[in-house]
Amino acid sequence: MSIGQLGQIALPVGSADRSEKFYGHTLGLPKLYRFGNLVFFNCSGVRLMLEETRATVNPSAGVCHYFKVDRIGETVDELRSKGVVFEDEPHLIARMPDHELWMSFFKDPDGHLLALMEERRG
Repeated sequence: MSIGQLGQIALPVGSADRSEKFYGHTLGLPKLYRFGNLVFFNCSGVRLMLEETRATVNPSAGVCHYFKVDRIGETVDELRSKGVVFEDEPHLIARMPDHELWMSFFKDPDGHLLALMEERRG
């Protein structure tokens, strides 16, 4: 048996329209397609499926989706200009032998925890 690359992540959302705008227009993720209340985005080869639900959306404690970026400070500034509220400033998480790991956290309209991460080299 061989388990391969993660193919898709599903997130329940309160409004497919609102989330489509946030993830597509605000975050700039490329939209793949939409079927009714299911919206699919490409995250560098991994699909993000947003599924509108009638049930109350309860963001899971301890679950966070991390988006890799090249320049975290510039990305935070751009997203702030689009109305994204960050919980913190970009900050150093860890010094690795070959890079530094920087992160900054924010939430989507349903309260799902998201993060930007930069693996800063040299």
